Amino acid sequence: MFLSITRRIALLCIFLLSFGAPVSFADNGKVLPPELGKRLLSGFPSADAVGEFDAANNVWPVLAKSEVIGYAFETDDQVSIPAYSGKPINVFVSFSLDGVFRNAWVLEHHEPILLVGIPESKLWEFAEQYVTKKITDKIRVGYSTDPEALTVDAITGATVTVIVVNDTIMKASHKVAQKMGIISATAEKRVPLSTVKYEVFQNADWQTLTGDGSVRRLYLQRDQVDEAFKGTPGEGIEEASPAETKDTFTDIYYAYLNAPTIGKNLLGESEYEWLKNELAPGEHAIAVMGTGPYSFKGSGYVRGGIFDRVQLNQREDTISFRDVDHYRLTDLYVAGAPDFNEMAIFIIRSKFDFDPGTSWDLELLVRRQIGALDSVFVSFTGSYNTPDLYIDRPVVVEEVAEEDLPIWVSIWQQKTFSVTILIVSLVFLSAIIFMQDWLVRYPRLLHNIRRGFLIYTVVFIGWYALGQLSIVNVLTFTHAVMGDFRWELFLMDPIIFILWGFTAASILLWGRGIFCGWLCPFGALQELINELARKLKIKQFELPFGVHERLWAVKYIILLALFGISLESMSTAERFAEVEPFKTTILLAFQREWWFVTYAVTLLFISIFTRKVYCRYICPLGAALAIPTKLRLFDWLKRRKECGQPCQLCAVECEIQAIHPDGTINANECHHCLDCQMTYHNENKCPPLILKGKKKKKQAPGSGASAIEVVNIG
Repeated sequence: MFLSITRRIALLCIFLLSFGAPVSFADNGKVLPPELGKRLLSGFPSADAVGEFDAANNVWPVLAKSEVIGYAFETDDQVSIPAYSGKPINVFVSFSLDGVFRNAWVLEHHEPILLVGIPESKLWEFAEQYVTKKITDKIRVGYSTDPEALTVDAITGATVTVIVVNDTIMKASHKVAQKMGIISATAEKRVPLSTVKYEVFQNADWQTLTGDGSVRRLYLQRDQVDEAFKGTPGEGIEEASPAETKDTFTDIYYAYLNAPTIGKNLLGESEYEWLKNELAPGEHAIAVMGTGPYSFKGSGYVRGGIFDRVQLNQREDTISFRDVDHYRLTDLYVAGAPDFNEMAIFIIRSKFDFDPGTSWDLELLVRRQIGALDSVFVSFTGSYNTPDLYIDRPVVVEEVAEEDLPIWVSIWQQKTFSVTILIVSLVFLSAIIFMQDWLVRYPRLLHNIRRGFLIYTVVFIGWYALGQLSIVNVLTFTHAVMGDFRWELFLMDPIIFILWGFTAASILLWGRGIFCGWLCPFGALQELINELARKLKIKQFELPFGVHERLWAVKYIILLALFGISLESMSTAERFAEVEPFKTTILLAFQREWWFVTYAVTLLFISIFTRKVYCRYICPLGAALAIPTKLRLFDWLKRRKECGQPCQLCAVECEIQAIHPDGTINANECHHCLDCQMTYHNENKCPPLILKGKKKKKQAPGSGASAIEVVNIG
């Protein structure tokens, strides 16, 4: 307890000194540090003072001649939205009485990528984009075709962080404005949720439903999409030719199904009754039907994942759909309906407080690839209002508490392309592992496949998707399990989440080698450099096995040291985790201070002469993955009784020296490159197989052999 209190006091002192003057806490509340006070007043040209802290509302009033002209606050005092580190980002925000932002300044964060990678100035510049915007604006990170939306530029490599900052600023400001009466009562008071008139039904055909607004349409031509990408990095990419500009890009119809006149006519009576029985109280259903080359479901949809191209917006809520919210719609029973390429029913769960009597938007996201390493998307929206005839709208005004939206959902939507490609590649890698006994019989084919996959790992998983796992992830997960574990913290980065899920499964099945040998971008980069050096006939050096075996222990010592440091301070452990060159080499592409770059380049330079030195002797992540490898269920790497005694060929050829002189494979060190298995099945290379083949020849009828040939397999 004493250490915990002491540590907090020390951190507080550091925080105070960073502003050049101490912050004091009086009975009437907090006092602004002088430097922060100056920054606050600079946003209000007419202000002359900052009032005493209002402890009831956690705000500072900004004064001009003793009159309140605005408010300032720390977002930590209003909301708590965890970022990727598991901790919130504290932002100092102020706005005037007309709701215009005057200050937005990040005070504190614990994001690893910003602690040891991207300069913090980038985060300050991001927050400053909110100045002059209004708290009632619809602000989005990225590009949008929504005419009501204002956009702010993201930070490359820190998407999760800036989305959290946006959510934090807007929700905290919204809350303060409501408490201080800046947002009018009519804007903040909501009526109770509308109800469906289930007793109202009349037969209707397709023309009637589309004519009265029961079924709405979102139609896009190729030239409309091209126009939306103008002014973005996606301009000029995949544009339609002059002859294609008026071609259909997508043609989508959508409808609210709970209302009997809409649902029964579209689905038929029996299907409508089935759907009603599937819906829990407070749940709603919409139908989405489309034609045209652009699918609203999207190629990135996989079972267990999110529909990444279509979502629903109502008020501040963004409603995304998962596979459990989806039903196939195979046919329409309404007369006059056109044919559709794809149809679906999506369920809006009760947690969203969806109001069928309030306008909502169907949002379609369209993404374009920018070169090889980036992508950009724009969104198109179509509005919907349920016809008054089918809805009861209460008139009693009542305030409803605002719920926080799950930020990770929008992050997964933004990374649809990367997630899709990653999942496909992991399926492909799984096929390689399952087919390894067949593939190893074709060494040239397998070598080419492996070389191509390693290039993909470096370029796509590493430099493009930033999917480099780190010991920091292990420490964060361990502390979360010991403390307040929440899945949403790990869902904040879909690429890392998917990679960890696959790595955990592969360790349980085969050991650490699948990740270390195939999916680690830095490991793949070392291996590719060494392979090129070997082709250039650069002399290679290997340590004696006895020395090599003892150096294995170094990475376990580093792991234990980092874990011990993390028990005292996770931030300190993150800094010491710079023993990993991953951030410098992969996440930041060498755009760092010279000492980080020198360290990373030195390790890569050593790999010219010796295969994967860092992976074998230093990597704490490899050590962490080796520990559960003991629990693996399968051992698919085959050995013979002659392996090691007397044959040493595989042990000599193993380029990371994972095979002991006695012929056994150390699964804790093996990177599953399959080189030993290619030798194992090669009748012209494996000494036991060569000897066995010669014996068969001599024993064959008509053999002219007159002498016994001896094959040296030592």
